[in-house]
Amino acid sequence: MSALTPLRRDDRESPAASVPVEPLAAVSLPVERIEQPDDLTCGPTALLQIYRYHGVERTHEELFGRYRRNPDGGTLAVYLALAALADGFRPTLYTFNLDVFDPTWADLEPAALVAKLEERSREVEGERLSRLRRIIAAYVELIAGGGSVRLVDLDRRLLVGMLAAGQPILTGLSATWLYRTKRELAEEDDDVAGWPVGHFVVVSGYDPVHDLFSIVDPMRQTPFGDGGVYAVASERLMASILLGDATDDAVLLVLEAGER
Repeated sequence: MSALTPLRRDDRESPAASVPVEPLAAVSLPVERIEQPDDLTCGPTALLQIYRYHGVERTHEELFGRYRRNPDGGTLAVYLALAALADGFRPTLYTFNLDVFDPTWADLEPAALVAKLEERSREVEGERLSRLRRIIAAYVELIAGGGSVRLVDLDRRLLVGMLAAGQPILTGLSATWLYRTKRELAEEDDDVAGWPVGHFVVVSGYDPVHDLFSIVDPMRQTPFGDGGVYAVASERLMASILLGDATDDAVLLVLEAGER
């Protein structure tokens, strides 16, 4: 298994260092890798991996007609969550998207959160207005349909807690930061004129000894090799998730099986 060298830090830097913290346990979930058929289908392919883990079989063709797409052909986690909701799952989105959500909304009840989102949609202006309003409308639809949205701090314990509960994590993130590749312009590498690129992968496990998360990546070829299954240092993964905000991809999606 290929792995990045973990970035080390002194946990004593935390203001709460005097409080004993229970060590994180190792966890590994049997998520089967499915390869994405083209450059724009990492999101639905990652969702198919989660479906299969939960014992639900869908083909690419069946799923691809059930989720919304951006004008460029890609998609967003909230659109994938709506597809999962329609398929009988109970989706929870942990979002770090500051274009859509304000941190002070973290403790709002669903009805109050919807009201804030609708107010935001009426007030926003600028170049990204149409895209932002579509995203806000999708979150409103998700909450109204019974899905959950949470605003919390991103750390190892959040991720490992989900995995320990038997929930693999579909995450949107910055592929540019995760892979340490050049930004892109018109699908060509261009470190000067290019822009960061988003991506979707599934987090399937954690190794506390080396502080590594296991990734099941639907991309055909990655810098890490090993057929799209690799390990990445926790700091690299969490930074990549947060930097996914540049492409509206800073999000975690977990699914609970519902009645189908």
